Amino acid sequence: MIYSRITRLPARSFFLFGVRGVGKSSWARATLPDALRLDLLDEALFHDLLADPSLFRQLVSTVAPGDWIVIDEVQRIPALLNEVHRLIEERGLRFALLGSSARKLKTAGTNLLAGRAIRKAMYPLVPLELGVDFKLEEVLTYGSIPLVWTADGRRQVLEGYTQLYLRDEIRAEAVVRNLPGFVRFLPIAALLHGQVLNVAGIARDAGVARPTVAGYLDVLEDTLLTWRLPAFEAKLRVRERRRPKLYWVDPGLVRAVKRQFGPVSAEERGVLFEGWVLNLLRTHAEEQPLFDSIHYWAPTESNTEVDFLLRRDTECLAIEAKAAKRYHTALLKGLRAIAGLPNLARRVLVHDGARAFRTEDGIEVWPVKRFLEALRTDGLWP
Repeated sequence: MIYSRITRLPARSFFLFGVRGVGKSSWARATLPDALRLDLLDEALFHDLLADPSLFRQLVSTVAPGDWIVIDEVQRIPALLNEVHRLIEERGLRFALLGSSARKLKTAGTNLLAGRAIRKAMYPLVPLELGVDFKLEEVLTYGSIPLVWTADGRRQVLEGYTQLYLRDEIRAEAVVRNLPGFVRFLPIAALLHGQVLNVAGIARDAGVARPTVAGYLDVLEDTLLTWRLPAFEAKLRVRERRRPKLYWVDPGLVRAVKRQFGPVSAEERGVLFEGWVLNLLRTHAEEQPLFDSIHYWAPTESNTEVDFLLRRDTECLAIEAKAAKRYHTALLKGLRAIAGLPNLARRVLVHDGARAFRTEDGIEVWPVKRFLEALRTDGLWP
């Protein structure tokens, strides 16, 4: 089944990044059906262009000014961006540049089009896209990458996904020298989903050097599997932690890397739910002005935190994500601790229960359905 995505087509050239199987190519075919499409996974085309990037001009010579050209897996030949740059400037062509890794495009000397193409991201399917097919437990169990979600055997496809990643993104691009060390590192990184990063501790657990771990974390982020959520650093009577938290882009991937394929346990459900809420915020923020920046808040001098602190203009919005189905006041500990933050417009607890209400001290308690409605209607901010 093909799901309609919330990703909107920009008016001008753009990069669209996302993990393998997230649906970039399908979206481009549906959105730009008449565009010339060049797929760099086509090995013959790949080798021809690698040998002579100027051949690219001949391939697009019949495209009219203002028309679209789709280049899939553009990161395989970064040098093509020099030709893309010239064609945008000289002929007014528009490009959709799809990629499953930003690593090679970040290397020194790569032409990133100097602002002539905006950068967008595509994430796993969200409830607004899934519609009546959305089931929270299935999303937390298998994730919602379209390649996995639409498969007849989700577990089997998910099991093979990490091997696909290691083969196509890591070994093929030769981005790590010690592949066995990286393989040992992956399940450790999955255990750190939703946790504050301690690079020295990870290095000890993985049996590799600290700089190597720092490089591995960069690889995960550059290949779009993880994202580091920074700590909020404004001074609020106490000193805040500065180390970021690590989040994976999909709960199914977290579980697959740890080789957990059965029902979600109570121990893992909370952090999977938390990461899912973060990815909903990031997905919707691609198309809505949800926030200018997002952090977590955790003063070092108290044993409390708030999962997500969003800032838009001068205002802040605090969100706590809890997988608990039954509400109790202990769930509000972090939101009550942050009450003194200047310009705090709203405090929200998103939980897996059924009740929506407002506490006496102004905290709004939202079930998942209410949170999804706020995202759909751009009603997250008061």
